[in-house]
Amino acid sequence: MSVSRDDILKELGLTPVWRMRTGVAGGVSASASGISPSASGISPSASNASTSADGVKASLPPEPTRAQVNEINAVPAREPITVRGLPKIRPLDARATQIATLEWPQLKESVAGCVACPLHRGRTKTVFGVGDEAADWLFVGEGPGAEEDAKGEPFVGQAGKLLDNMLIAIKLQRGRNVYIANIVKCRPPENRIPETGEAGQCEPYLHRQIALIKPKLIVALGKVAAVNLLKRDAAVASMRGKVHQYQGIPLIVTYHPAYLLRSLPEKAKAWVDLCFAVETMRGLQSDQPAPT
Repeated sequence: MSVSRDDILKELGLTPVWRMRTGVAGGVSASASGISPSASGISPSASNASTSADGVKASLPPEPTRAQVNEINAVPAREPITVRGLPKIRPLDARATQIATLEWPQLKESVAGCVACPLHRGRTKTVFGVGDEAADWLFVGEGPGAEEDAKGEPFVGQAGKLLDNMLIAIKLQRGRNVYIANIVKCRPPENRIPETGEAGQCEPYLHRQIALIKPKLIVALGKVAAVNLLKRDAAVASMRGKVHQYQGIPLIVTYHPAYLLRSLPEKAKAWVDLCFAVETMRGLQSDQPAPT
């Protein structure tokens, strides 16, 4: 007597045999496999449990609620940038584009509320800048110190007093045909050098200030100011005595007043730079070519 394969399987308790078929997208569905909820022993009320090969039930994670699904679907396709838990900010190019449209009141307000880099965490006040908003002379330093952070004005400590004396020596005065600003608007911790990212986030503000002031001449005070404005890494000594260009505006480099307080012999070189700046300005005001 011949015994069929099905009879053998039945005697061994291996029936029925289920053959799983994949769906169109490569996944397995109950209907495609020939298994219905009733035939598989899975009832709708037990849909969140599965039975393993040894008959032990394993819990499956619950399906998301409709509210959870709606929340997930509501997330924008492109998120703003988040840096180390800081408030979300727009990419720098879009932010710079907006800042470039601001007038003085809106620009000051934007700086006062800026949280684009970590420096805002430790500031007392932002240090926007001070002076004649239509000045011929623009002096740009590095960043606020402790006294500047407390008062919200650049160059008010010992370095500020020296800068005021430097201005008086060339017959200038703070606030009269002179504007003073910094590369960054918030004080770096322990007066350290501003990091590249910090200076980069502040850069659109300074660019807009320069565009609004339209100075005839920019004087970069120290290496940090010179490097960030000229986009070249070089020592102050190698950049002195030349007329550089910042977006078509003549720019001269000299030492930062804080450095001069620590290196008194360099004051003579700074005086030479100031005389060179005066000569350059005279040429600009008379529409003569600036010295090179």
